[in-house]
Amino acid sequence: MKIVVASDIHGSAWACRELLVAFDREKAGRLLLLGDILYHGPRNDLPRDYAPKEVLAMLNARKEKLLCVRGNCDTEVDQMVLEFPILADYAILPFSKGLVYATHGHHFSPRHFPPFCEGDVLLYGHTHIWQAERVEGHLCLNPGSVAIPKGGNPPTYGVLEEEVFSVRTLDGAAVGQIALG
Repeated sequence: MKIVVASDIHGSAWACRELLVAFDREKAGRLLLLGDILYHGPRNDLPRDYAPKEVLAMLNARKEKLLCVRGNCDTEVDQMVLEFPILADYAILPFSKGLVYATHGHHFSPRHFPPFCEGDVLLYGHTHIWQAERVEGHLCLNPGSVAIPKGGNPPTYGVLEEEVFSVRTLDGAAVGQIALG
């Protein structure tokens, strides 16, 4: 199944709309959100078109397609208005060579790996910088941020399909890719 992966919307209605356009264009089966959905957090400037109520309405309309993990800016108050679960710290996705451990990245990251078996993959957000590389023998994947990209990057999202992870700009142009095996 093709999965679009995004992180760090931070309440940007513009970024959420563009992400959903990309999701539709990709014809993916699911949209996996790696946290920080509605709130921009005290360390970030307000993102473009900051409108958390618009974001929650757009995402609630797609709730049957969403998988989500909790980011450091997501709270129980957010869960009260979102109609899909957001408070899990991680999700596990199987693939042929192991497991994809999906998390926000504020607890587990390339600096602090979760308990891994050989071949497992870390999929995380939080840094707002895309990544598709091996770190200390572990595959580390980060889709970047659709709303507040850092490190001179454009807004990006990821696609998991047939054991390949690609990072794409919101218009669909590939900026990085790596095989999961």
